[in-house]
This record gives sequence, C-alpha cells and structure tokens, in this order.
Amino acid sequence: MNNNGMGDGADTMIQAAKADTSTVGTAEAEVKDPVLAWSGTSGWRSTRPALRPKVVGCGTWDDSGFSMVELLVVLLVVGILLSIAIPTFLGTTNAADDRSAQSNLSTALTDAKAQFEAANQTYFINGVQDSTGFANLLTAAQLSLTFHVGSAGTGINQGSSGVLSVISVGVSSDGNGLVLGAYSVPGNCFYVVDNAAPLSAATQGAAPYTGTVPVTTTATAVPAGTNTIALPTAVGTNYVEVKGDQTKTDCNAYSPEATGSSATVQYLRAGFPS
Repeated sequence: MNNNGMGDGADTMIQAAKADTSTVGTAEAEVKDPVLAWSGTSGWRSTRPALRPKVVGCGTWDDSGFSMVELLVVLLVVGILLSIAIPTFLGTTNAADDRSAQSNLSTALTDAKAQFEAANQTYFINGVQDSTGFANLLTAAQLSLTFHVGSAGTGINQGSSGVLSVISVGVSSDGNGLVLGAYSVPGNCFYVVDNAAPLSAATQGAAPYTGTVPVTTTATAVPAGTNTIALPTAVGTNYVEVKGDQTKTDCNAYSPEATGSSATVQYLRAGFPS
C-alpha cells in the first residue's frame, strides 16, 4: 500500500498505461507529414492544396485543355497582330537609320567646313588634291565615324559606304568642291555636295561630277542603261538622296551610282528630301 491509498498492483497498471500512451504519441509523431507552408488566397497554410478539374455544364467535371478550334483562333489573332506590328516596326527602324545617316553626314560636313577654313578656304591639302589626307583629317576630328576615300575603289572596304557610320569622301580637282556619302540599311544613299566656290570647267568634266543620271528636285527614276549620278555643280550645299538601291557599293563619293528598277534620285538645297 502506498501513501495515496492505492495498492502496488494498481500503481503498476497506471505506469503501464502511461507508457503505452507515450509510445502511441511517438508513433504518431514519426508518421506525421512534415509541416510545409503553402500559399493560398486566404494566407499561408500547412495542408497541400488540392487540384480540381474545372466544372462545365450542369456540374459535370472536365479535365480537358483548350480545343483545337480555340488554339487556331488564338493563333489567328496573334498572326493578325504581328502582320500589323512588324511593318510598323520596320518602317520606324528604317526611318531611324535614314536619320542617323543624314546626321552623320551633317556632322562630317561641319568638320569638313572647319578644315576648309583652316586651309584658307579650300578643300586641298597643302595646295594639292588629296582626298586621302582630307579623310585622315576628318577621322582625327570625328573618331566615332569611319571615312573612306571614294577614289580608292568601289568596294565597301575601299571607297564606298556600306553602313551609315562609314562616310565616303571625294574632293574636286580644283579644291572648291567636296562630296560626302553615307549608306542607310533600307537601301538609301545620301550625299552632301558642298561647292564652296564656282567649279572650273575642267572640274565639272571630271569625277565625281561626270554622271549621266539627271538630278532634280523631284524624285526621278534612273533610266535603263545608265547608273552614274550627275551631282549638282551649282555653288552652295546640295543634299542628294538615292532611294531603292540595294547595291551598297553604289554609295561612293567619287563615282556615285544608282542601280535597280525601283531606284530614284532627288536633291534639295535646304536639306535632305523627306
């Protein structure tokens, strides 16, 4: 008999029951899944969310995806949107390239005019026609651009401009004229022709002014069988635009050309044609 008034047998039974309860709790702890945090609309919870199929009709269950018709409709809508967006994007990109080429020519002309004044109002270098020397001076003044000597050849790695950041350079035989050309990706070539003083008769009969394609203030198609552009010879700065010419080697300040049935030529005195 213990102090609580219980017999030793009853005490033994109570201890055994406690032991069984402890064992059951341990087993439950061992088989219980670990608590994981799941995010739901009502906050964090420890139970895994159940995935249920969607309900269609009168409470029937349907676990299928989109039908073929639905997918075709989506593809059709996407195709229509792309057909509208892509031409707009390309048109914007082409216009940006044209503006960049024109801007590069304007920058090069500003540097060229500074050299013209420094050389006592002539595009000659040390009193002689030196397109290479003049191109080198422009390169030193504008490191962001590359200058090719037009008379070095018609290749884009020689004298022609194959990209908008490459400027083709041509100096007239009397030192009074300068031609700069830059090619834009859409198939357009832009020229700045700066005749600072009247050109001599000999100069007008020599490159780069000996072309046969007339240049007017309206867009003129290139006649079949001819492709060399007749650059303006009037005093002042002229802005020439050749459109629709995919031949990059045509964009040359010493031998400007325009090829292709869709090629047109135009020039203005106040700035580049739009």
